[in-house]
Amino acid sequence: MLETINLSKTYKDKKAVDEVNLYLNEGESVGLLGPNGAGKSTTISMISSLLKPTSGDVVFEEKSIIKNPTEIRKVLGVVPQEIALYEELSAYENLKFFGEIYKVDKGVLEKRIQEVLEMVGLENRQKEVIKTFSGGMKRRINIAAALLHQPKILILDEPTVGIDPQSRNHILETVRNLNEQYGTSILYTSHYMEEVEQLCDRVYIMDHGKIVASGSKSELLSILSNDDTIQVQLSKESEELLNTIRMMKDVRQVDETSNGLRIIVKKGSHLLSDVVHAAEKVGIQITHFQMEIPSLEDVFLHLTGKSLRD
Repeated sequence: MLETINLSKTYKDKKAVDEVNLYLNEGESVGLLGPNGAGKSTTISMISSLLKPTSGDVVFEEKSIIKNPTEIRKVLGVVPQEIALYEELSAYENLKFFGEIYKVDKGVLEKRIQEVLEMVGLENRQKEVIKTFSGGMKRRINIAAALLHQPKILILDEPTVGIDPQSRNHILETVRNLNEQYGTSILYTSHYMEEVEQLCDRVYIMDHGKIVASGSKSELLSILSNDDTIQVQLSKESEELLNTIRMMKDVRQVDETSNGLRIIVKKGSHLLSDVVHAAEKVGIQITHFQMEIPSLEDVFLHLTGKSLRD
């Protein structure tokens, strides 16, 4: 349905997006993950025809949207990172304005406004001015605006950043229903791995402008099929211990967590006793440890060397 072919964008001497190839099938939900600065938003801007690529192409239903963006704009809804609403207008007035911009037939616009307000759970707040809304409510109205023209494809660029848990859950449920009940194709970027695991059929991982891995959850997990993950809680932080563990045989990667370390090691490695001895040498106690099955977060860390929220 939608495909990018060697899509690239260069700003002066910096390549923000470097020959990205991805595709979105009809009715599919696809995640695009990457640390800040990976090129996700730039990629989305080119896919949605807001930004012209330096090279490469975006193809919608076998036609280039670089040459003719009109066709995709008719069927595309975009929810940007930043709130794109008029603060002084009510939720209803915003939706009416955007509905007219989308050229929704006047005979059905009122019905569509009520339908999308119900989808995002704000039908009872429609007469209130946007500036009085919480951040989560604003994002829900942002999503409602993108749904007015019943798009075939919905692109959501980190739609749950900085909002309350209730709004976040409502947004996730809305996106899931759009995909499962209405067959809307979803391209979803997020800083929260668990969201992508819940919502997406396939995942692309992006770093430094490139796609570094892609596939279903099981396919991505197979990248670490030869590894084990050990979570270690420590009595206190120690840069010396961290560096010592990084130098140990069979250690693939070590990352600091809120209360200890996450260590990825070669499967079957008997590393724990070495870690215990190293901790004792620097006067640190291991308060808890456990072996874990590798997660998508572990795959992400393995491929990018950064946590998703960096």
